[in-house]
Amino acid sequence: MSELVLGIESSCDETAAAVVAGGREIRSSVVESQVLEHARYGGVVPEIAGRSHLRVVMPLIDRALAKADVTLEDIGCIAVTSRPGLIGSLLVGLSAAKALAFARDLPLVCVNHIEAHAYAATMENDGDSYPSLALVVSGGHTALYVAHSPFELELLSRTLDDAAGEAFDKVAYLLGLPYPGGPSISKLAASGNARAYDFPRCRAKHGPPAFSFSGLKTAVLYHLRGQDALAPTPAPDAIPDRADVAASFEEAVADSLVGPTVAVAVERGLARVLVVGGVACNRRLREVMRAKAAERGIEAIFPSPAYCTDNAAMIAGLGWHLWKAGRLAGFDADASPQ
Repeated sequence: MSELVLGIESSCDETAAAVVAGGREIRSSVVESQVLEHARYGGVVPEIAGRSHLRVVMPLIDRALAKADVTLEDIGCIAVTSRPGLIGSLLVGLSAAKALAFARDLPLVCVNHIEAHAYAATMENDGDSYPSLALVVSGGHTALYVAHSPFELELLSRTLDDAAGEAFDKVAYLLGLPYPGGPSISKLAASGNARAYDFPRCRAKHGPPAFSFSGLKTAVLYHLRGQDALAPTPAPDAIPDRADVAASFEEAVADSLVGPTVAVAVERGLARVLVVGGVACNRRLREVMRAKAAERGIEAIFPSPAYCTDNAAMIAGLGWHLWKAGRLAGFDADASPQ
C-alpha cells in the first residue's frame, strides 16, 4: 500500500497542495498566495479568498503531483483541512478533496488546521517530540496547548482579544507599512531601538497564562496620535522614531509570548516547546524564545519559515497519522469555522 498522502489546504488566503510520504518526507509542497489580492484592503476579504481558491485549487494539485513525480494512482490517501478557517475557503478545498477521493476510491481524512500547525514543527525534528508544549501564533490564532501526540492537543490558554499576527497587521497600518504587517514591521525594526519605548505586556496575576494584544496595539496608537485616538495618524515620513516604535512593539510581542510559554513549560516539566504559525517566522521571537527556553533547559523548536505559514505539507503529514489511526472521514464530512 502506498504511504503517499496528498494534502490540500485552503483555510484562509493561501491555497496549498503537497505530497508527503510516511508523515514526514516532503516530496512536494506548493503554495499559491493571495497577498497581492488582499493588500489593497489591508486584510483578508473572505469572498475574494474563496473565489481565488476556486480558480487555482485543481491546477495547484496538479503542480504538487508533478513536482513529486507521481500521479493520483500513486497516492494512498487524501488529507484536507476542514477546520478552523473561513467557511467559504474551507469548502473549496474540502469539495476538491472529496471529489478526488470519490473518483479514485481513496480514503479521506479531515485535518484540524491548528493541530497541523503544531505537527509542522516535528516534521523536521528527528528527536522524540511528545509530549511538548505548543504555541500556535498567527494572524488568526494565539493559543497554548500541550501536545500529547500528533492529533491530541490539550488547550491551556488562548488570546483574550487580538491574535498576535492581527496586532502586527494593525500596527503596521498605523506606521504606514504594507500588508502583511509581520514581515514589514520586522524589516523596519531591524534598524530600531527595541528599548526606546516600554510598551505594555499582558501578564496574568492568577490562573492560567493569558495572552492579550489589544492594549499593546492601543498603546502604539496613542503614542502616534497623542491622547486623541480619533486624530489622524501622522504620515510615515512625519514619524521620526518609526523604526524605534516598530522595534519596541516587536519586542513587546516577543516578551508577551515567550514569558508565559516558558513558565508553563517549566511548571509542567515539558522539555520541548513547539512554536508554530506565521508569527513563528519572526526573527526576534525566535531569538528570545530560544534564549529564554535554553536558560531553563528547554528546547525551542521552530519549523522552517516555509512551514510556519499555511501550507499543505503539514496537512498531509498529520493526515498520514490520522489515516493510520483509522480516523477516516465520510463524504458527508463538513467544514467548520470553529
